Amino acid sequence: MKKYQVNQEGYYGEFGGAYIPEVLKPRIDELRNTYLQVLEDESFQREFHQLLRDYVGRPSPLYLAHRLSEKYGCKIYLKREDLNHTGAHKINNAIGQALLAKRMGKKHIIAETGAGQHGVATATVCALMDMKCTIFMGKTDMERQRVNVEKMKMLGAEVVPATSGTMTLNDAVNEALQYWCSHAEDAYYLIGSAVGPHPYPDMVARLQSVISEEIRKQLMEQEGRDYPDYLIACVGGGSNAAGTIYHYLDDERVKIVLAEGGGKGLETNQTAATMLLGKTGILHGAKTLIIQNEKGEPEEAYSISPGLDYPGVGPLYAHLTQQKRASVFAINDDEAIRAARLLTRLEGIIPALESSHALGALEKMDFHPTDIVVLTVSGRGDKDIETYLNYGK
Repeated sequence: MKKYQVNQEGYYGEFGGAYIPEVLKPRIDELRNTYLQVLEDESFQREFHQLLRDYVGRPSPLYLAHRLSEKYGCKIYLKREDLNHTGAHKINNAIGQALLAKRMGKKHIIAETGAGQHGVATATVCALMDMKCTIFMGKTDMERQRVNVEKMKMLGAEVVPATSGTMTLNDAVNEALQYWCSHAEDAYYLIGSAVGPHPYPDMVARLQSVISEEIRKQLMEQEGRDYPDYLIACVGGGSNAAGTIYHYLDDERVKIVLAEGGGKGLETNQTAATMLLGKTGILHGAKTLIIQNEKGEPEEAYSISPGLDYPGVGPLYAHLTQQKRASVFAINDDEAIRAARLLTRLEGIIPALESSHALGALEKMDFHPTDIVVLTVSGRGDKDIETYLNYGK
């Protein structure tokens, strides 16, 4: 029995669903009625996997990190999503959804982005497939991820600054949804994370599941077994984690470890530790865990990582937390920076700030020498170099 996958109604346990304005109902219904038959279609799969291989450069390596393994006293494999074209896991989902949008006859792609990686991936795919591209990004994020903004523009996308609220990812999603409401006929909203109304969380997880599919094959080649003892990934909305754990959700031999943005600490109000601090509510079309105030309104989330400062979390993670299927750690800014510097010095890999949170979970674990650990490096650190250089100054 599939205990942790989405059900027919679009729920993971009590979380998920589609809580949307009336104007979007026909669009979401159309998507729900279409996505599975397209994703399971042989010609779609052929085109999708050919692009993943020849354009993205998959499979991404599963690298045995010898010096990191030595430090933590176990075998640590790094799933190198940072080596994909555009530098992160985001491209897997962007290609899949753009192919779906084309098959649905849509010519205009709308997206939101926080760290800019999903924005770059979407703009890249729109350039590749000759589609109009409008990307919403919080004004604050635009300032701290300027290079990614310039890349999106160079690729032909219009980047619209979200100037409401705290001007970060949450506000970019709000403004993208509003825009979609008034352009619903010809536009397709390409959500970059495992969040939003059903079927988005399931669709993103399925498209990203190429990660866990590869982990199975690669572990079999390298270890003679197709499952690890531990899977570790960072979670903001949760797309790289969804891809990492997808094929292992119901395999109780595998322990799932999730790292979220602890920010300045759980006891401060500057944190993005949704799974540990969140309460049930509705955000961006789904019932999930949300950091909220007494009135039930989403609070501003903070993390040094622009991809993790989201006040909610994908409904799958709300379910995994509630069912205690996953161990959750809030990694604060200091811990994430320290983990990034350690990986850089030990293995010569500069990780994205998001991935640094997954790396920060390693020191909170107790491993046996025989343990096989797979940790997903969701993106590369080029976009975060200024933050790394200026931290603590």
